[in-house]
Amino acid sequence: MTDIGLWGVPLAILGGAIRVSTPFIFVSIGECLTERSGRINLGLEGTLVFGAMSGYAVAYHTGSAWAGTLAAAVSGLLFGLLHGWICKFPKVNDIAIGIALMIFGSGLAFFFGKPYVQPVAPDLPSIPLGFWSDIPQVQAALNVNVLFLVGIALAFVAAWVLKNTRVGLTIRVAGDSADAARALGINVNRVRLWSTAVGGALAGVGGAYLSLFYPGSWNEGISSGQGLMAVALVIFARWNPVHCLYASLLFGGAGALGPALQSVGVTQGYYLFYAAPYVLTLGLLIAISSRTRAMVSAPGELSITK
Repeated sequence: MTDIGLWGVPLAILGGAIRVSTPFIFVSIGECLTERSGRINLGLEGTLVFGAMSGYAVAYHTGSAWAGTLAAAVSGLLFGLLHGWICKFPKVNDIAIGIALMIFGSGLAFFFGKPYVQPVAPDLPSIPLGFWSDIPQVQAALNVNVLFLVGIALAFVAAWVLKNTRVGLTIRVAGDSADAARALGINVNRVRLWSTAVGGALAGVGGAYLSLFYPGSWNEGISSGQGLMAVALVIFARWNPVHCLYASLLFGGAGALGPALQSVGVTQGYYLFYAAPYVLTLGLLIAISSRTRAMVSAPGELSITK
């Protein structure tokens, strides 16, 4: 093992940012699309956990990590459809429904996932972008999972779709003004239903990444609140998919701070740095909570803006 000294800290943070940010990227982009249609989904934590479980189970039985990822996306899609269908009824609060589905999804995952705590499922493939270096730490940091690259492309594609296509315009109109959307002949409930479903599918993919690559196993504490943190991340990113990508990398780097310090011999108090993502979430929400900035760019139909 090559000793690279203090250079190991930024290197470990870089590698950690790549690994830890990937589920944030998928969940936050999915939630961004959902919220741009005028609905908030706090149930993504349950969707993420159930996606992780279902993806791991299917990958174990089929021997294919990609089949597991597809199963996780389908399970997330179904949770999104359920959330969207319930929320179409009058006087139904989407925040309350989201919390209920978060508990429901997590409970189902814990119940059906018991037999898969010990079995080993195949991992998702990765690309060794550090092949040019002989230093093992560099090779490990730049061993990039395919889903990370997919997430980067997805952020720019989602931003382009929202800005330049008829589908994106329909989503934005439904999110900004339901009355204007109905005047244009847009079925608001249908737009929000499918936006929530797509958001759920992406959250499911994020869950599959957790169980099939990093950390690469199924257990009941696999999420650590990433689904809920992604909702705060979307607000911080001002409902922009590309900004969600950047914010996810920031959160991923914060999540890698503790292990990075441990890797260079910091043994006292490094556990405090494991709380960095949660402290960052709280700090960012406080920082953007002023009356003049809090809801800048927020869709007008979101329940949190009313």
